[in-house]
Amino acid sequence: MSHPQPARPITDGIDRAVFAADVRAALARTPRQLPSKYFYDELGSALFEAICRLPWYRITRAESALLARHARAMLRGLARPVTLVELGCGSGDKLAIVAEGAGSPAPQVQIIDISAAALAMARHRLEAMGLRQVVAHHATYEDGLARAVRARPREGALVVLFLGSNLGNFDPAVGRALLGRIRRLLRAGDVLLVGTDLVKPERDLLLAYDDPLQVTAAFNRNLLRRINDELGGTFDLDHFVHRAVWRAGARRVEMHLVSTRRQTVRVAAAGLEVGFADGEAIWTESSHKYEPEQVAGDGRDAGFDDVTQWIDPDAGFAVTRLGVD
Repeated sequence: MSHPQPARPITDGIDRAVFAADVRAALARTPRQLPSKYFYDELGSALFEAICRLPWYRITRAESALLARHARAMLRGLARPVTLVELGCGSGDKLAIVAEGAGSPAPQVQIIDISAAALAMARHRLEAMGLRQVVAHHATYEDGLARAVRARPREGALVVLFLGSNLGNFDPAVGRALLGRIRRLLRAGDVLLVGTDLVKPERDLLLAYDDPLQVTAAFNRNLLRRINDELGGTFDLDHFVHRAVWRAGARRVEMHLVSTRRQTVRVAAAGLEVGFADGEAIWTESSHKYEPEQVAGDGRDAGFDDVTQWIDPDAGFAVTRLGVD
């Protein structure tokens, strides 16, 4: 990219006032909630990387295998130079696979994440493989993508990666609207690659989100630890337990933190005091699952013209290429 917009400094800090306001608003809802975007502090990002290596959580392995086998086909026919932009880059491992498939010349890369730790990890990973044009945006998906679009070269295709079934963290209507906003930022010849976890047997889904080693439980409860440390919370981690639930009608796995006793929690920075009943839950995350035709249809409805899918039927995972003619 000729004149990249400077990325925001990568630090572990977030806007404490916004964090407090989000916690206050979410805990006031019925049922009580907490925003899942705050999972990813330094410890949370490390725990999520561990989750991705668990034998019961097949999303990362299935998606990486699909990318390794088909990256060249996914990028075939695109104008050069290619610019790769990943929304929620995590460790950067999957972006590295796609970058290898892009061939020569080496692609320009922009990574977007709200986790400073993830950005640092991904940039190190990508630079270690010889990529020298890596720009990091410590930002939300849409803000980061808007920056990446402004910084793109005049020539060549933009390839946006939205992997890891991150689309599934949004309610379906919100996810469809997000696809539409991404589409409006792209131009003819650009591509969006979307990875989505597919509907599968309930037992497999619950093992993925409530693993026997309790890594996912630690990831979930770490959100309370973060609130305690950064916002002056008084959550007693010994009295909140992790619970995963499959809602077949809504095609989503929910994660909750359940109070094991009657208790009162205070969050000083939010000016908040909340009473919990024994068994009362905080809803922390939703992971929606898809049928392949649903992803294709949502892409077309968002204004994409060319739809191609690669599916791993055994793992129940799909990568969908949504192109702009």
